[in-house]
Amino acid sequence: MEYKRVFPVFSDDKSCEFNLWAPKARDIKLVLTDHNSEIPMNQGEHGYWSLKSDDISPGTLYKYKIDKGESFPDPASLSQPESVHGPSEVIRLDDFEWSDQQWANIPPEKMIQYELHTGTFTETGNFEGIISRLPYLKDLGINTIELLPVARFSGRRNWGYDGVYPFAVHHHYGGAKKLMQLVNECHKQGIAVILDVVYNHLGPEGNYTSMYGPYFSGKYSTPWGKPMNYDGPHSDGVRNFVIQNALMWCRDFHIDGLRLDAIHAIYDFGARHILKEMAENLEHLSRQMKKSHYLIAESDLNDVRYISSFENGGCGLDAQWSDDFHHAVHSLVTKENKGYYMDYGKARHLSKAIKDSFVYDGEYSPFRKKTYGSSTKNNQAKQFVIFTQNHDQTGNRKNGERLISLSDFETAKLVAGTMFVSPNIPMLFMGEEYAETQPFYYFVSHLDPGLNELVRKGRSEEFKDHYEGKEEAPDPSSPETFQKSKLSWNISEGSPSEAMFEYYKALITIRKDHPVLKVPDKDKLEITEKDLLFTLRRWEKENHILSFMNYGDNEQSVLIPDNEAVRFHKILDSAESRFKGSGQTCSNTADPGDRISIPGKTIIIYSNKPL
Repeated sequence: MEYKRVFPVFSDDKSCEFNLWAPKARDIKLVLTDHNSEIPMNQGEHGYWSLKSDDISPGTLYKYKIDKGESFPDPASLSQPESVHGPSEVIRLDDFEWSDQQWANIPPEKMIQYELHTGTFTETGNFEGIISRLPYLKDLGINTIELLPVARFSGRRNWGYDGVYPFAVHHHYGGAKKLMQLVNECHKQGIAVILDVVYNHLGPEGNYTSMYGPYFSGKYSTPWGKPMNYDGPHSDGVRNFVIQNALMWCRDFHIDGLRLDAIHAIYDFGARHILKEMAENLEHLSRQMKKSHYLIAESDLNDVRYISSFENGGCGLDAQWSDDFHHAVHSLVTKENKGYYMDYGKARHLSKAIKDSFVYDGEYSPFRKKTYGSSTKNNQAKQFVIFTQNHDQTGNRKNGERLISLSDFETAKLVAGTMFVSPNIPMLFMGEEYAETQPFYYFVSHLDPGLNELVRKGRSEEFKDHYEGKEEAPDPSSPETFQKSKLSWNISEGSPSEAMFEYYKALITIRKDHPVLKVPDKDKLEITEKDLLFTLRRWEKENHILSFMNYGDNEQSVLIPDNEAVRFHKILDSAESRFKGSGQTCSNTADPGDRISIPGKTIIIYSNKPL
């Protein structure tokens, strides 16, 4: 398959080349809306139309006219300054002055990820707001941020999964150049940038791609609309469109990795899966740029073939999210048992999630009523991203509650500590590091009032069987719903929020610096549990970690194992008064055979060598 760029590109001689895939069109004209002029395009092979002009400058507004009929925006538009219905804007991607030539990216095994939504992370709700908070993230210890989708969507407010112009950066966030500035500043601070992208469907409003060709498949369906056509007639053009998008983010915006949304809704039964093709192209780009780029999948399948190597018949992606860890810890501490939570809630589920990443790796799932998942025994711990909260698990709740609002302060510290002593890649959801209690709701602001009403009714129907009471879910299209989802940044001196921040900072420091915890090795790990008290032992050469996690309400005693004849030194205790704990702390040292008491809802970490 021959790859072809699909967005306007300026060449060295200052001319601009337009390329459009419209396989069923008989006539295409470039309409320059500023000048009310039309320029015929040249028909090439495989449905591509092209035009090279010396009279185009950045800022030019344009549309494409199909078969002498209506004119529509460019499906590969790089900018939509007016709206999703307005003309596309020509911009240059090669005139930004980058200063990250020495940047080498953060390998997955060293990542401390932080998921954030641009519109609600700061009061300004844009890329400049994120830049202003980079020193804060650096101080916390974050080395990787993950941005929820920034592709152009209808209206001002949206999670981003309703994007309709995959190549255009959302105008209200700051557009393409401000995103480049954010990435450049992140690299200056030693922070990698992962971008959430949606390749399973496009949003409903402003989606004109089907006017140009069969971008969507009629053979399958998703909860959000028709899926992309990756294996039907004319699918080569769709595959090229998506491959070019992935390459653009990494090549032109210097994005370090892509988080691929809901790959279980990417349907491709061809001989070469689109995700494998994408991984191959990103690998080639990495060799060209001499810098690694990573692909991280979100999947509802617990299927390791996506992250297995090409040689082993996999798609070659670098990592995937493990919802099982979240579900196991969430159901254990909240006692929720409806929906998919019915598959979890036992101590053994959390132990398995820590040890094997997947709880359901070929076991029968009562919720799904079938055997579910595949074994992770041949996959490394660095191939799984774990979290105690994220945008989905918080925002898809009726009231958008964060975990701390569903449990308590000590429990929040306990589950955070559990994540950081586990061998997988840890990811925070914005605000959890200072015990944010503001909810995170689902929100939209479609230009079509009827579409907003459909979303509102759909959300109400979704929650009908899962939540008691007649109270309606917050209106997703209300500006108030969006405003309430913004972080409060209420971290006053001496407050519990400040103590939680210092606790997370201590956890991240230990994770980065300790010779055991910084190596994501699930094979050198043993975990046992009794009466909700977990004992986790990990080792690396002569270094050892011993963690006790008491998920019960009451104090419990435990014997220090005598596997190794070494003295253990306490390196973290969530009950310490500096973390606003009870102050009921354990001994600073412990020898094999000693019996120590672990307060309820507490994690204590010992090391055979003091830090």
